[in-house]
Amino acid sequence: MNEKQLAKYIDNTLVKPAVSKKEMEKFCKLSKKYGFASVCVLPWFVKLIASILKGSGVKACAVIGFPLGGNVTAVKVFEAKQAMKDGASELDMVINVGALKSKDYELVEKDISEVVKAAHSASGGRAKKKKGTLVKVILETGFLTPQEIAKACKICEKAGADFVKTSTGMGPRGASIEDVTLMKKFCKLKVKAAGSIRDLNATLALINAGADRIGTSTGSAIVEELKQREN
Repeated sequence: MNEKQLAKYIDNTLVKPAVSKKEMEKFCKLSKKYGFASVCVLPWFVKLIASILKGSGVKACAVIGFPLGGNVTAVKVFEAKQAMKDGASELDMVINVGALKSKDYELVEKDISEVVKAAHSASGGRAKKKKGTLVKVILETGFLTPQEIAKACKICEKAGADFVKTSTGMGPRGASIEDVTLMKKFCKLKVKAAGSIRDLNATLALINAGADRIGTSTGSAIVEELKQREN
């Protein structure tokens, strides 16, 4: 795998609460330089990053219901629609973990499907889903048993999501190879690994386990590590 191929796996992520516009502008310009899959940010930054990333091939990605997932569905849908209006072409939404733990699977599915409906209809509806806004559903696997991860994956697939994602990076733990393996086993959706992924070895291990995307705040350093290894 070369540097450009590795970069296309990475959603370069900056979701810390105290980030300034100046810091975000620098982060986006660096992300454009490396050619990452997306830059993933808090919703209020979407308009700014979309303007910086325009025409670069690097997508603007917004987190929805972040970081706890406990917002009511209408709020998540509004947040998703506003993010798309501001220029987001990918959404990383947090599942309602409490509803899943309560076995209220109907609520969990509706929560996801309503956001998916809004995202996919932005480009002509479900029939044109591939041209619509991608929805990645964050399971926050650190709170879940293997059985709950499997159930969540099946619900996400039924609800029409495009990806399942391991973690917010703010839960009890980050991504693991076991999580990725389990998620690949129980659904046909793509998998994003995120949370505590800070170096090249961890990144490659998760990709080898089946991750289609990597969420990390250290994307530039990871690509540079590969460059140094190749030299």
